[in-house]
Amino acid sequence: MKKSRKVLNTLKWQWVFGFTIFYAQIGMSQNNISLDDLSFFKEPGKSWSIVGNVVADLQEDKTLEVSKGTGILVNNPSKKKKGLDLYSNEEFGDMDLELDFMMAKGSNSGIYLQGRYEVQLLDSWGVKNPKAGDNGGIYERWDESKPDGQKGYQGYAPRQNPSLAPGLWQHLKIRFQAPKFDESGKKIANARMLEIELNGVTIHEDVELFGPTRGPMAENEVSKGPLRIQGDHGPVAFRNIQITNYGKKNPTMSDLKYHVYEGVFEVEPDYASIEAKKSGETEKLTANVSHVKNNFLIKFNGKLSVPEADEFKFYINAPGGFGATKINGEKILSGKPISLDKGEHDLEIVYAKTVSWVPGSIGFALEGKGIRRFHFTEDNFNTNRTADPILVHAPETKILRSFVDVPEADRVVHAVSVGSPQKIHYTYDMDNGMIVQLWKGEFLDATPMWHSRGNGVSKPMGAVKFFGKPLPVVQKLASSATAFKQDTTGTGYKPKGYYLNEAGLPTFKYQIFDQTIHDEIRVSEDGKALKRNIKLESAGEGMYIQLASGDSIEDLSDGLYLVDDKSFYLRVDNASQVKPVIREINGKKELIAPVTNSLSYTILF
Repeated sequence: MKKSRKVLNTLKWQWVFGFTIFYAQIGMSQNNISLDDLSFFKEPGKSWSIVGNVVADLQEDKTLEVSKGTGILVNNPSKKKKGLDLYSNEEFGDMDLELDFMMAKGSNSGIYLQGRYEVQLLDSWGVKNPKAGDNGGIYERWDESKPDGQKGYQGYAPRQNPSLAPGLWQHLKIRFQAPKFDESGKKIANARMLEIELNGVTIHEDVELFGPTRGPMAENEVSKGPLRIQGDHGPVAFRNIQITNYGKKNPTMSDLKYHVYEGVFEVEPDYASIEAKKSGETEKLTANVSHVKNNFLIKFNGKLSVPEADEFKFYINAPGGFGATKINGEKILSGKPISLDKGEHDLEIVYAKTVSWVPGSIGFALEGKGIRRFHFTEDNFNTNRTADPILVHAPETKILRSFVDVPEADRVVHAVSVGSPQKIHYTYDMDNGMIVQLWKGEFLDATPMWHSRGNGVSKPMGAVKFFGKPLPVVQKLASSATAFKQDTTGTGYKPKGYYLNEAGLPTFKYQIFDQTIHDEIRVSEDGKALKRNIKLESAGEGMYIQLASGDSIEDLSDGLYLVDDKSFYLRVDNASQVKPVIREINGKKELIAPVTNSLSYTILF
């Protein structure tokens, strides 16, 4: 068999095992909502305003303190300023919504897609078993005619609760599909929440909405409606609002023909020199047209009809081999934007399979400005996920040693992850005596570590806070202005493992600068925070601990600090006995404190 030696492109080996779908769309379809003023919204009530900064009170319900400026939308109702719902001037159908929000303590709000389908916003900090009315829940529908206790129905609780403390910025992503109607106005498809992600955790996937949730702006369903923010239940703030609007018609595929060739194809062949073993027409782009399970190549040819000239991206997934796409005879790279005129275009798609243990399957998808990514194929586009996940839960204290990957840092190879039934977990770096990550929600995904040969890595399953590049956090400094060493060189660092108390909770032990450190880390009694107590076996001179590092650190008084653009709180519990210092080192803010005998602090997030 004669084969062309022309390599398809550098993505060939990536195609062998497929690739994961990401929902970042072509950039120009996104609309970043200006929060310099309230012009995006229709007749905003007096409780709504644009401010420059906002801070919640952890002790007092429904309190937000604001300062002048722009960039933050805040609802701060009072007796003089009645809280009213806020509506966008523009109406939307299919859309993606992404934003940051901040809850006041004990406060309540909601995001209504098309003014009718509510995603709940609530101070659900510390809730272990969230319900539909908790933060991120899809609120219930309501029928007043039903008996008490049965009026609410078809609400959907989040899978887990990754909610943060009041006064911290939380991140929400919603992928919404509007209901569909025929030409007569009859509804032919229900609305759907395709995906909702809260603080980096997927909490809903493909939830069908059979009608408006409780408290809609109207009971009817429509193809387009305004974005609505609930404003009558308490203070809430928003920033970085981004909308991706989808309203254009999808391109279609037709006149699809196929030819199946037998053999081992590592690159695309010279078709004139080989004979197809099977040919025909098909309505679907599928690998099932092949008459063999392995060692084959399928070439599809058809027409792509484009309703409106635009820029598009095409994605091909070809597990167990390679794939290629040509439009009008020109080969295109997966994910690379191309411009197409209105009308019909010649389409060619190739799928070759040589790896016997991978199921035969082809995925082909398209996205454009105003067109949400959609699949022409019924086959699973994420076929690289061939393994069932291996999940580790923590109904009681769990301790697991593994490798851990930290953003912008080397792999932590002596990591100990500690899980708790309170659903607050952390990973400790035994090579530095540092907490490298802290998260709430479910414990660990050990699939990368234990599936097949594995790579030794485990991954958190909840909302994660990383604490930067690992370094020894307890060091001896000449003064409070001296920078911390970035590794253990010259510190005399020696890890001594950990020991367990009667409840099975670990205390870590190590030596550094001729001191022996006992590092006790516990979940707080209310299950909302992580408490840490650093103890020196002998009184130390010039010993300091780096409590936090970030782009910003705000002193809220009485030992309480807001760290890294309001991503977590840190409270020095024995603040009357120590004097923490906020300083700037290499463009980063640091919070450090001297340690003579012991120091206790709490991370609230």
